[in-house]
Amino acid sequence: MENSEELKKIVQDRYGKIATQDKAVNASSCCGATSTSNKIYNIMMDDYSEMGGYNPDADLGLGCGLPTQYAQIQKGDTVIDLGSGAGNDCFVARHETGETGKVIGIDFTETMIKKARENTEKLGYNNVEFRYGDIENMPVSDRVADVIVSNCVLNLVPNKPAVISEVYRVLKPGGHFSISDIVLVGELPESLRKDAEMYAGCVAGAIQKDDYLQQIKAAGFTNIILQKEKPIVIPDDILEKYLTTSEIASFKRNTIGIFSVTVYAEKAGQKETQKKQVALADISNGCAPESGCC
Repeated sequence: MENSEELKKIVQDRYGKIATQDKAVNASSCCGATSTSNKIYNIMMDDYSEMGGYNPDADLGLGCGLPTQYAQIQKGDTVIDLGSGAGNDCFVARHETGETGKVIGIDFTETMIKKARENTEKLGYNNVEFRYGDIENMPVSDRVADVIVSNCVLNLVPNKPAVISEVYRVLKPGGHFSISDIVLVGELPESLRKDAEMYAGCVAGAIQKDDYLQQIKAAGFTNIILQKEKPIVIPDDILEKYLTTSEIASFKRNTIGIFSVTVYAEKAGQKETQKKQVALADISNGCAPESGCC
């Protein structure tokens, strides 16, 4: 497998092309990145079409879950979407946070940023913005976000602990994330694990499920909850590109687990809104917090 910078370039190039592809092409391939399967069905993605704020122009048929459905976004929240693509999750998040909130999408593919901004302008939203940047070093100040979401992106990043650390940095105290991603149980065959195309296709870059959860815990997050888990089955016509017939049979016998998981976790601390509510309650009881009587 290539080094980190080479992998990033592969992902940028691949997703730059995806931004200009028809959704049907993306939806019939492994996370939109590999050659089209002759079985026309979506391998990873969940259906967004019934969610408030859904915009079909922003839905490229990518992703592996519905993190915004589980993210517990409140009116007025500031939400950051990691690997925002054409803006799909950002527009769903904007529906939840309302006009008083703010949504920031971060992506390191310029074509995706351009497409997302065009979609935003069509919708007339003035509280959704898209920033070009690497989520290993987010173009965002400390303690900005109430909620962070991401959909099938961390597996594309070589340095996953760096991203998780950045998530912790930019969340406000008491903030939380809901992230959907691909994880493994058991080892992938070497031909899959070392292939750059399978890396860009959301599979080879996935890490072990237990390691993934441990990295979240090691970053300091608490109340870690597995909100959803679903198995991912790679069709034979994709496996045939990498494995012989006997290797495919062995792969299936070994029951290698490839899963889409949606994980929730919190940053320790008290939310600002909660602090304000406490202060207002104190004042209503005749005791101003700064007086020291509380």
